[in-house]
Amino acid sequence: MESEKLTLAIQKSGRLSEGTIELLKLCGIKVSNEGNHLKALAEGFPLEILLLRDDDIPQYVADGVADIGMLGMNEVLEKDKKIDVVKYLGFSKCRLSIAIPRDAKYTGIESLEGKRIATSYPVILEKFLEKKNIKADIHSISGSVEIAPGIGLADVIFEIVSSGGTLLSNGLKEVDVIMKSEAVLVAYPNLTESKKKLLNKLLFRIEAVQKAKSNKYILLNAPENKLNEIVKLIPGMKSPTILPLAQKNWFSLHSVISEDDFWNVIDNLKSAGAEGILVVPIEKMVL
Repeated sequence: MESEKLTLAIQKSGRLSEGTIELLKLCGIKVSNEGNHLKALAEGFPLEILLLRDDDIPQYVADGVADIGMLGMNEVLEKDKKIDVVKYLGFSKCRLSIAIPRDAKYTGIESLEGKRIATSYPVILEKFLEKKNIKADIHSISGSVEIAPGIGLADVIFEIVSSGGTLLSNGLKEVDVIMKSEAVLVAYPNLTESKKKLLNKLLFRIEAVQKAKSNKYILLNAPENKLNEIVKLIPGMKSPTILPLAQKNWFSLHSVISEDDFWNVIDNLKSAGAEGILVVPIEKMVL
């Protein structure tokens, strides 16, 4: 009898697809799609991969055709299907923003009253406008939303922004961020118990990779009379490892520090008397 697998739906191509494949690789899962088919083989974990348009993934997961999916939170909210968001993945970050022609004036959300707004996210926009009690004319467009003001189709656009370069090239400026998005892992709400166990195993791997990315391994040398002060600066997961050096009254400390606090910690360590500081990336982190 063939062992049970999870069916994972991912974006077939694009920036989100690249980030997903990289995450799976870091989790020890290799995806092979030599013939550019709609299905791919996975090695290293019981997975079957479906390669889809990102806006189709919510429907596949809601129908149970795919057990889980990796896609942008923006698509989850736009399609509004009955699926569970089980993990924020931390890559493919972007924002959905209001943008207007560079020479136009904007005084706040109330400026949208009565305007024609072009977007490929009409559901998110409509809910936002309703919440703000603003009436506007929404034009739903599947692509090239940025050209809408230039050709007279709309006064304003509501669209995904990453770097802002596309807006600039179309004579637009970003004036309001309505929501922020990133890649998420979603699941069919009625997974069997055996598939929930597989999902938990996959989540364990993802979390180990995420923790490793947000932390650094640090090694340093410190004189004995500075040990207590330095230990307080780098407590580590439980406590730092302290090893005596060949040089008398000197010790080597090994610990873990957060990426967010990295430069502040380094400055404080130097001020406290630490020397020979080495910082290296962590590949996996299991607590």
